[in-house]
Amino acid sequence: MANFTNLPTFTKDGDVHVVVETPRGSRAKFAYEPKLKAFTLTKGLLAGLTYPHDWGFVPSTRADDGDPIDTMLIHDAATFPGLVVACRVIGVLQIEQRSKGKVERNDRVFAVPRRSHAEQDLRDVRDLSPPIQQELEKFFIATDELEDKKLKILGWKGPKAAVQAIEDAQKVFAKNSQ
Repeated sequence: MANFTNLPTFTKDGDVHVVVETPRGSRAKFAYEPKLKAFTLTKGLLAGLTYPHDWGFVPSTRADDGDPIDTMLIHDAATFPGLVVACRVIGVLQIEQRSKGKVERNDRVFAVPRRSHAEQDLRDVRDLSPPIQQELEKFFIATDELEDKKLKILGWKGPKAAVQAIEDAQKVFAKNSQ
């Protein structure tokens, strides 16, 4: 199996690669474990809670929490862990995370597949209705409910801020890979 964390961040056309870890509808969170070169079960979610969209990461990036940039992939097709999808970035939900006395950013990038017909018109995550944005915020808070983490929602930003966050995390990854 390939080392998904080292794949190119961007496609030759300027889209971003997203590696799916947890498919939409899952009651469990999966994560790619580079040392094992396999996907592992990291936790179960609260009863009745499922992932509303695919969850994954942007390869060859390193966010403030030390992991690749977290990404929620909005689309309606069935996927599976390990699928790599070329995506258009549509925004970011900026989040501050407190855990064990430590405060760090743990933003969530949002993207849509480049080859998705249903989401072609979705250009900016801020175009999602306020109730959908609130549901997504509450989903992220609920997924950490059983852990010693507290999330503070800082706000929604558009594609430009999301791409900048990816580029910054790409530089940190490259610096730490030398």
